[in-house]
Amino acid sequence: MYIVLGANGRAGGEAARALIERGEAVRVVLRRKEQSEKWTTLGAEVAVASIEDPGAMADALKGAQAAFLLNPPPVSGDPYARTEELGAALADAARRARLPKAVVLSSIGAQHVSGTGVIATLNRFEALLDGVAPATAFLRSGYFVETWSEVAEPVLSESVLPTFIEPSQQIPMVSTIDVGRTAAALLREEWIGKRVVELGGPEDWSAGDVASAFEEILGRPVESVLVPPEQRAALLAEEGVPGEVSSALLGMYEGIANGLFVRQNDSEHRRGTTSLTAAIERVVAAVGQAGR
Repeated sequence: MYIVLGANGRAGGEAARALIERGEAVRVVLRRKEQSEKWTTLGAEVAVASIEDPGAMADALKGAQAAFLLNPPPVSGDPYARTEELGAALADAARRARLPKAVVLSSIGAQHVSGTGVIATLNRFEALLDGVAPATAFLRSGYFVETWSEVAEPVLSESVLPTFIEPSQQIPMVSTIDVGRTAAALLREEWIGKRVVELGGPEDWSAGDVASAFEEILGRPVESVLVPPEQRAALLAEEGVPGEVSSALLGMYEGIANGLFVRQNDSEHRRGTTSLTAAIERVVAAVGQAGR
């Protein structure tokens, strides 16, 4: 039995689907029972538990061959304090359940203690989860291609791609399809000890490359436009992002600009197979479907 946290999110959902497609027995851990129908339809077992409750989470993790663990994206409050709380609780639950193997979602750049904004929470999350299972792998993902869905509306309506990343700067990006497939593959591998696996797409991409992928799909020019740093906090505030979360996110983009979003030489490096165009095509389809 493979256990997957965050199944209703991007990475967790892809990991669960990848395991189910391989014919594996899967238990997804959800916060609310009403979210379970789509997973039971796919043949997964469902457990209801919150990371904040080590006892309930330990029960959800019991009997696992391996588990995919993650730190939920921050939505309110202090992301750093929240990571301390959730990381400690999840580590407690994993140890109570005697989890034999864990794949923990992290990010490229998580080797840095500071200077990377919200990514620095994953540096701490890795430290809190280190050794929670005899076999523990930290899957450090590149920037999710699907994150560009958050600015797809102006692309579709105005042919403009707003970006907080300098348009020509290439960074590790990867589709969550490949994150899920890699997580599923790692869960099924055998090893003992700690691993750090860094995952990017078939090649590194820039915001300009993303705009070109939108161009190809939409059949019209799309311009990538850098949002000046002094305007970014106001934009996030307009979108309802709380101040502490906004500061952490903006710190991430500052870290990217400063060249800290890079792989470590001594880590395992893997690349996915999903092209940028294929991933953006899925973004366009999802945004179109949501708008119906």
